[in-house]
Amino acid sequence: MEFVFVKGGCYQMGDTFGDGLGHEKPVHEVCVDDFYMAKYVVTQAQWQEVMGNNPSHWKACGDNCPVDKVNWNDAQDFIDKLNQRTGKKYRLPTEAEWEYAARSGGKKEKWAGTSNASELTDYAWYQTNSGTGTHPVGQKKPNGLGFYDMSGNVWQWTADWYSETYYHESPRNNPPGANSSKFRVVRGGSWFNDPWSMRASARFGLEPTERYIFYGFRVVLSPQQ
Repeated sequence: MEFVFVKGGCYQMGDTFGDGLGHEKPVHEVCVDDFYMAKYVVTQAQWQEVMGNNPSHWKACGDNCPVDKVNWNDAQDFIDKLNQRTGKKYRLPTEAEWEYAARSGGKKEKWAGTSNASELTDYAWYQTNSGTGTHPVGQKKPNGLGFYDMSGNVWQWTADWYSETYYHESPRNNPPGANSSKFRVVRGGSWFNDPWSMRASARFGLEPTERYIFYGFRVVLSPQQ
């Protein structure tokens, strides 16, 4: 896996463009510490290497394509095995870390890398250009921090429990998400989605047991690792 160092900072998290849903509001200041995040989502080859199988629906896409059809619990199993193998403490990103990284370090970007709808096809695989399926990672332009496929290709699980009202009660520093819920947060949209669903501020809650052909993930690591 290749990682990009993300210098922590503060930003305005949420629906800064005013076209999102109520659970993306209020826009609020959030500060995150430094972290490393994987440049790409976990690939089928990486999953196979760690887990010894390939659950993906889109196997024909190839080894360098995102692993898909994995739920939140599956992602945790992968991370546990990866940590046992490496002696490190990989984890899923928090929702705040994910959005900060997607928005090129907390910039006011509508999608990961651009706010211009006419440029979106340069940065993302989605409903318009995907041909109904995943694509190898890293084929589109990266965002301002060097991350690929933060918008589109596959939805990405985050660590957080989902709460519709969490932005009203979120702490400013390193918010960890709701204390408990029925759902976990997914971000970023997929090859199947329209541009609105792929906005960097868009957030949705899914049961951690849901395993569909749209879902993948990427991992993060704290600097002391």
